[in-house]
Amino acid sequence: MRIAYLDCFAGVSGDMFLGALVDAGVSPEVLHEAVGALNIGASLRIEKADRSGISATKVHVLDGTEVAETAHHHDEHGHHHHHGRHLSSIKKIIRDANLPEEVKEKAVLAFELLGASEAKIHNVPVEKIHFHEVGAVDAIADIVAAVAGIHALRVDQWFCSPLNVGGGMVDCAHGRFPVPAPATADLLRDCPTYSAHVENELVTPTGAALIRMLAPTFGSQPAMRVQQIGYGAGTRNPKDFPNVLRLSIGESAGATHSAVAVLETAIDDLSPQVLAHVTEKALALGALDVMSTAVHMKKNRLGTLITILADDAQVAALEDLLLRETSTLGVRIHHERRSCLDRAHLTVTTAYGEVRMKLGSRGGVVLNAAPEFEDCRAAAERNGVPVKQVMQAAVAAYAGGQAK
Repeated sequence: MRIAYLDCFAGVSGDMFLGALVDAGVSPEVLHEAVGALNIGASLRIEKADRSGISATKVHVLDGTEVAETAHHHDEHGHHHHHGRHLSSIKKIIRDANLPEEVKEKAVLAFELLGASEAKIHNVPVEKIHFHEVGAVDAIADIVAAVAGIHALRVDQWFCSPLNVGGGMVDCAHGRFPVPAPATADLLRDCPTYSAHVENELVTPTGAALIRMLAPTFGSQPAMRVQQIGYGAGTRNPKDFPNVLRLSIGESAGATHSAVAVLETAIDDLSPQVLAHVTEKALALGALDVMSTAVHMKKNRLGTLITILADDAQVAALEDLLLRETSTLGVRIHHERRSCLDRAHLTVTTAYGEVRMKLGSRGGVVLNAAPEFEDCRAAAERNGVPVKQVMQAAVAAYAGGQAK
């Protein structure tokens, strides 16, 4: 199984994430094309940088011909530009871009997470939130390019260290606040954090949103055979502190057991329409799976048991969703230990086009192989054939060794 580990000993920001991706092997063209597809006049400049003796990659976002004045650049806060946007306009920019659907949806999710935190902090509806900083050109480019790079890596599972948030005070659009900034602090609920080494902001709202969107497993580095290492440079270069984000990518080398949070609630008056809505919202918030089970409840009433599987970082948002969007009076939350097959992808060539195959293996032996349904559906629509025909062709191509 291909896994990645983010070592956030110096925090995380959008530009550091981009630098780590490129330094770990993501083609710069992936990022350039993603930013160009937004049609917002932004571009990237990528260069090597030294941070306390460590060679790293620094990514600058340019607005026109000038480097964008990033309001939440790592450790530096100008807050002087006024290129703010509402969430709806940011989502439209992303969804109108010529990018893979998965990239667009993940980027939108990152901004929805930001919007939800801002709305909570200011106690206003999310649609009225005006992104003073994160709505700027540079932050949109940061998030979309990062998601495009993540998509290109094809990592099966992400892991992340506890996050060093830094310390001191930070200037925000609404005043001077202690680190982490209010929106960042809300985004990092249920994520392991600490403060050490420097009196500067180390985790920015953009960086926190990317971490929440990824929904990684937090902890120390898992057993893995590291194949690629990338260092993404922050803006500052302190003498005794390497201001970099380290990204390690490789193959899992240990038992693939992990913990998963389980949220449950049983309801006897939930309409099918609301159930469908809650399911869609839960998945958009990063739930691993959502299940509905018919149950026989007290007073001989038939009801629905909603079960949501999620990583710890998503628990608070999903708990809030169930309490706000359904008629339940409570949610049960517990953790289960699960065993997973090592996951990998490969592409097969069929008469209807290329189709990705999902492989599940243990001990190097493939136990399950299945075609990606969305690839099959797209190929079926292009060729005017039943989707099952494409699925059968993909399985036959895999069995015949026609894989790339």
